[in-house]
Amino acid sequence: MSRPEALFPLFADLATLPGIGPKLAKLLDAAGLESPKDLLFHLPYAGVDRRPRHSLQGLAPPATATVEAEIGRHLPPRQKGRPYRIEATDAETTFHLVFFHAAGDYLQRLLPIGERRILSGKVELYDGVFQMVHPDHVLVPGGGESLPPFEPVYHLTQGITLKTLAKAVAGAVERAPDLAEWIDPALVAERRWPPWRRAVREAHAPEREADLAVTAPARERLAYDELFSHQMTLALARARDRRRTGVASVATGRLQSKLLAALPYRPTKAQMRAIDEISEDMGAATRMSRLLQGDVGSGKTLVAFSALLIAVEAGGQGAMMAPTEILARQHLAAFRPLAEGASVVVDILTGRDKGAERKAKLSALARGDIQILIGTHALFQEGVDFADLRLAVIDEQHRFGVTERLALTSKGHAVDTLVMTATPIPRSLELAVYGDLDLSVLDEKPPGRTPVTTALVSQGRMAEVVDHLRRAVGEGRQAYWVCPLVDESEVSDLTAATERFQHLRAALGERVVGLVHGQMRPEEKDAAMAAFQAGETQVLVATTVIEVGVDVPGASIMVIERAEHFGLAQLHQLRGRVGRGAESSTCLLMYQPPLGETARRRLEILRETEDGFRISEEDLAIRGAGDAIGTAQSGLPRFRIADLERQAGLMATAQSDARRLLAQDPDLRSERGEAARALLWLMERDKAIRLLGAG
Repeated sequence: MSRPEALFPLFADLATLPGIGPKLAKLLDAAGLESPKDLLFHLPYAGVDRRPRHSLQGLAPPATATVEAEIGRHLPPRQKGRPYRIEATDAETTFHLVFFHAAGDYLQRLLPIGERRILSGKVELYDGVFQMVHPDHVLVPGGGESLPPFEPVYHLTQGITLKTLAKAVAGAVERAPDLAEWIDPALVAERRWPPWRRAVREAHAPEREADLAVTAPARERLAYDELFSHQMTLALARARDRRRTGVASVATGRLQSKLLAALPYRPTKAQMRAIDEISEDMGAATRMSRLLQGDVGSGKTLVAFSALLIAVEAGGQGAMMAPTEILARQHLAAFRPLAEGASVVVDILTGRDKGAERKAKLSALARGDIQILIGTHALFQEGVDFADLRLAVIDEQHRFGVTERLALTSKGHAVDTLVMTATPIPRSLELAVYGDLDLSVLDEKPPGRTPVTTALVSQGRMAEVVDHLRRAVGEGRQAYWVCPLVDESEVSDLTAATERFQHLRAALGERVVGLVHGQMRPEEKDAAMAAFQAGETQVLVATTVIEVGVDVPGASIMVIERAEHFGLAQLHQLRGRVGRGAESSTCLLMYQPPLGETARRRLEILRETEDGFRISEEDLAIRGAGDAIGTAQSGLPRFRIADLERQAGLMATAQSDARRLLAQDPDLRSERGEAARALLWLMERDKAIRLLGAG
């Protein structure tokens, strides 16, 4: 199927628009405006009131004003670099028009003495006289040209003026075709949204400030179209996954009951609920695509291990992919004792496995002798073959792209997928990122986790902090000390981990302090981590490599140096490394005064709460959607019109509307279905169109 003909004009060359030649087309293209369609969705962000006034008298400058005036004397500059001034008199007062670097003969033609002109621009007061510097508009009264009462203002790209862009946008708006309605008619009526073409026209012709708000009907409708096309894409992907027959992995409970009996505590209600949801999904004949979302320390590992045991109970194998070797080895260390109790064979595969050892592991895996394999991205490389892979668990989803997810699941026939993340995503963004996955949330902490006391400490009190640490180490306690950078660079005064390591060794003793940073070789990193886990070193100086998942129950102190340089989510993850044992824990956020407003707010939120979901919402409010979860790796879609922070409700409506439409019309063949196809083409959702099959 190809793009509907009605949309062709919107995908034509930019140079076909009025006022745009090849050079300007190139500039627009570089700014991401590649076709007339892109200009349609490049909405004005502000407006200028151009309604004519009787006189500038009574105006409170600086302000934009439009007034009719008689042109008076021209006052050319007496020396180079001074402005050219022209007197103008409206109904009540005389003011100056000011021009820099303008040719006198051009100004005499534009503003001839004794004639009347409509002048519009920014008015300022200079030496008690009103002046308008470089008027935005100079028109001849009754000359056919007129000013819009409220002129839209667009974000500009270098080399393009507002006048040029507005003209090109007007040309693109003229091309907007009349398209059939793809939104549920009841919703259109309830929200009083205009049809698509009218919405485009109204959004580009605001009449007052209120027309620029996200809640203005035309804008809200266009935002909804964007969210709806995104949710249609996710719903089509989900429907395709549902249609693909899976392999029913029915839990017998034989191994899970052994696991539960071996645990020193009872799982939380949230953990049991998640295990039940996964068990039900895996037992069905369709593929599971589920996200397990839990805050730091909510017990995702136990849920993941139970899911892997279901795969083994059903006669298959399970795989778990972690983003780093440290994490993969930690999962192995956590699983092994539990697996032995259940007589399950667990092994690990990383890039470090070479030669005969690797060969033996791969043979055992292909025979089915290894029932659960844990590893890094080495799991989905060529030559890694499973006898019968039933479940792929992917830890820290945001570190892996969708392609890596698919590469692992293609290692078996109709593999179930469980994706885990310890980075709580604000609930308002969940649907945007994970709309195609079913969701299990762990919203309780397992028993035995102690609250962490968080305090803010100025960098100037370093000596006190080191003293506090000396006493704690004397009592046998363990601590992390996190530094922001590895190498001391000239441009940055951030303390290097190596420098801090030497300083602390001198203060606390040679054998007490270990070091781990991102530029060490994997085996050195592992050795430093292992020594800390075994209690051989009591203080671990580290960069953020310890941020995710590392589990040392004995560590009860976390010092984060220059905490103001970290994001909220990252600080929350780091703090989650302590408070894992029974001992009361502290987190010291060291900062360099003076603190900026945003940095102070971040650190204070952290001091107030340990709730990752609340922290993620605050992070979103401070940084905006793209930054809060790191657009690059999160798969967060970029929307031109929709505002995810303020229109989360619209996203939820779009999701249920998209799923309902596809339930009634899976191939989008009805009248509304065909209209929805046109929307997918308009929004360049080619992936979604491919999911519809050949049609």
